[in-house]
Amino acid sequence: MDSWLSNLDALIDTLPAWAVTALGVALLLMTALAADFIAKRRLIRGLRRITQSTRLDWDDAMLESGVIPRFAHLLPALVIYFGLPIIPGLSEPIARVGTKVTLAYMVLVGSLAISATLTAANTAYERLPIATERPLKGFLQVAKIVVFALAAVLIVAVLIERSPVLLLSGLGAMMAVLILVFRDTILSLVASVQLTSLDMIRVGDWIEMPGCNADGDVVDISLHTVKVQNWDKTITTIPTHKLIAESFKNWRGMSLSGGRRIKRSLYIDLSSIRFLTDAEVERFKGFRLLEDYIAQKENELAAYNEAVGESANANLRRLTNVGTFRAYIFNYLKHHPRIHEGMTLLVRQLQPSPLGLPLEIYAFTNVTDWSIYEDIQSDIFDHLMAIVGEFGLRVYQQPSGEDIVALGAIEMHEPASVQPRTGS
Repeated sequence: MDSWLSNLDALIDTLPAWAVTALGVALLLMTALAADFIAKRRLIRGLRRITQSTRLDWDDAMLESGVIPRFAHLLPALVIYFGLPIIPGLSEPIARVGTKVTLAYMVLVGSLAISATLTAANTAYERLPIATERPLKGFLQVAKIVVFALAAVLIVAVLIERSPVLLLSGLGAMMAVLILVFRDTILSLVASVQLTSLDMIRVGDWIEMPGCNADGDVVDISLHTVKVQNWDKTITTIPTHKLIAESFKNWRGMSLSGGRRIKRSLYIDLSSIRFLTDAEVERFKGFRLLEDYIAQKENELAAYNEAVGESANANLRRLTNVGTFRAYIFNYLKHHPRIHEGMTLLVRQLQPSPLGLPLEIYAFTNVTDWSIYEDIQSDIFDHLMAIVGEFGLRVYQQPSGEDIVALGAIEMHEPASVQPRTGS
């Protein structure tokens, strides 16, 4: 071994100075690559196997957030940082620049690793039941901003070889001027970061922002502006920071859910609401959508009326045409092939008004395409308005000019009452 080292020293002594330096640099790079290989291939794989074999949540969250791979980048950087000063023949300025750049890189990697650790902590925390009541995401985002701000100061301090304290004191006065000069840019930058990190808006989303006259698809997101193509093909330009300062509606959730809401009312004329006759009850038993409802209601009403023990119609419960019509609408929608089965389905009465009794349909279609949705909604109400007469009901409509003219014509054609004849 000693003889091999002696021969190596003799060989190195015979080489020119630049060759020795180049050999040292090559050996250092090879060592750094070997350290990187060991860290990424061996260490990370071993840790991944360990985390997969345990039942803990926090180690899986750290693996998913990329904490370990980011920390692994520190190992080859440390090899270069400590190896540069000992390379023979390497000039001091080059070694100093190399160590400064390497140290700045380690600060950057360390800040990214800390950010990933905070993300992993938030992921593990969100799996706890208390996370729905006390979320920590906002606090961790502030912590990330502080980490990256300190990392930026340290990187600059390392590169210019100045104390971070001096930089922070100088930045205080400079930031006041920068905020005044670049106020809009800073607001837009912060808003862009929030919009992106919180996934509040994407290109292609349908948004509504009445305050900015925007109702359409997002076509472009830049630092200062967000462009929305409205449904009338006009373009609305919204300052980016307004999407954070003001409220807007994003319809992406509707598109991703696979269902689009129908919320519309039929106004029933109050004067047409009445009890069903026995003949009508028998006739409705022949309606496939009503046979179960009629049977259930007959048993329910018979039990109630028997318990009351009176025969007067005023004290008895009976089927009404509007209640039967409401049951028909519900069953019709329940069996409709275009109504989403896994979402809310309601047919309810709202507060009566001068326009009549509103029967509101609250349901979701199983498609979200606008044109198909409108066709489905129109077909449903076409059918309901056409069949409402089968239940002895009328849809309320305010009198039009033609109705008033027709009423006047009827009154003009009515025969005058016979007057008694008087003698001469």
